[in-house]
Amino acid sequence: MSRRTSRLPELTLLVLLSISSTLGAQGPSDDALLREATIQLQAMIRINTTNPPGNELATARFLDSLFQQAGIESGVYESAPGRGAVVARLRSVAGASAKTPVILMGHMDVVGVIRDQWTAEPFAAEVRDGVLYGRGAIDDKGMLIANLQAMLALQRRVKAGERLTRDVIFVANADEEAGGDFGMGWLLKNHPDAIRAEYALNEGGRTRVMSNGKRYVALQMAEKVSHVVTATASGPDGHASIPLDGNAIARLGRALGVIGAHREPTVLTPVTTRFFGALSAVWPDAREAQAMNDVASGDAGRITRGAEVLRSIPTLDAVLRTGISPTIIGGGIRSNVIPREAVATLNIRTLPGQSIDSTVARLARVVNDPRVTFVITSRGEDSPPMSADNEFFAAVERAATRVDPTMTVVPYLSTGATDSADLRRAGIKAYGLLPFPLEMPDEERMHGNDERLPLTAFLFGIRFVVGIAEALALP
Repeated sequence: MSRRTSRLPELTLLVLLSISSTLGAQGPSDDALLREATIQLQAMIRINTTNPPGNELATARFLDSLFQQAGIESGVYESAPGRGAVVARLRSVAGASAKTPVILMGHMDVVGVIRDQWTAEPFAAEVRDGVLYGRGAIDDKGMLIANLQAMLALQRRVKAGERLTRDVIFVANADEEAGGDFGMGWLLKNHPDAIRAEYALNEGGRTRVMSNGKRYVALQMAEKVSHVVTATASGPDGHASIPLDGNAIARLGRALGVIGAHREPTVLTPVTTRFFGALSAVWPDAREAQAMNDVASGDAGRITRGAEVLRSIPTLDAVLRTGISPTIIGGGIRSNVIPREAVATLNIRTLPGQSIDSTVARLARVVNDPRVTFVITSRGEDSPPMSADNEFFAAVERAATRVDPTMTVVPYLSTGATDSADLRRAGIKAYGLLPFPLEMPDEERMHGNDERLPLTAFLFGIRFVVGIAEALALP
């Protein structure tokens, strides 16, 4: 572990942090909190942690500096040159009666950008019309700052004389966007005691704004499993001046057309059944709400009918079935040469408990072309689902109604993969949340162009995460 720190990139940040840290238990006003958190998030975004190569160590040291400034125990763990994590801890003084710890976590690395498709500089963290633009604003640096502010809020309560009922551990890890070998996987293997806990709050869920303006929280309790499959089409090669039947590129194109039209069977899990049952009670569109009720009914005919209605909403359809997305295509070396092979990469996300081998076998039958083969080139690993019947779920519900009395919390199976799977396999009850209420167009900017975070949503999310931490760690 390294305890080296770096000079903070913003002098104002030190001033704001030292001011807010000396306030009473009530903490700063909303305006002061948002100013401080915005400067912190801007500083984080301006440290380019595109993975690969990641280079998260600079961000880890930046966060470590903030904790050191606030008087919170913290350290940096270097997993490889330029890679690392920061772990900070607020300790309970309840002794033997203390509850088991809880983790507030997120990742520092971000996915790449296609600069000419952005209207803002991806790493400038510009604020325009009350919206902060930048890669990582919602995935996942905004969450890290919300977690940081929760730690500072708890620290203020402790300084005001209150006692924590459990340790609260902050984790900012590396390499989430590329599998976690230098991040959570490395931490669990090399420093398990530093992050040993009962619960963890991570990314992976959603706080969504519906068409009627009301919000709901989708708390991630399970996630799909990501696999990579290579489809290879073969055919005769030769000079492009002589068209050949069975051209490998044309064959692959036909196969991809079939794959694009194919839908895997509807499969309900306990989490998705409860998700649709709870969401139907607050969903604004009556026809879609009835479809959710049908899906949650347990009746095969109603499930089929409801799933067909929900097919028009991709974010909901995706949790009902294994998803298959072609992502990379290649073949050929010259414009005047017909290649012998053409290949496509498929990203397949299976539902928990579903077999990737069975999925690939179905694809082969649907494509029905012996000259198109499928090979599983990367297998994901399943993880156990979490329960909605415990103190963690109850704490999220209490915090949600504190920031918005009309907000409903529903269990959620996420289509994306997160570090929570590693934690769950290690026995830590990990739940996922994106605490910032977003309309779908902004949510879909994650991993896309012009990723952005409205500052009103940022403040809401900070207050939400602070409420969860306080509900879990204060009497």
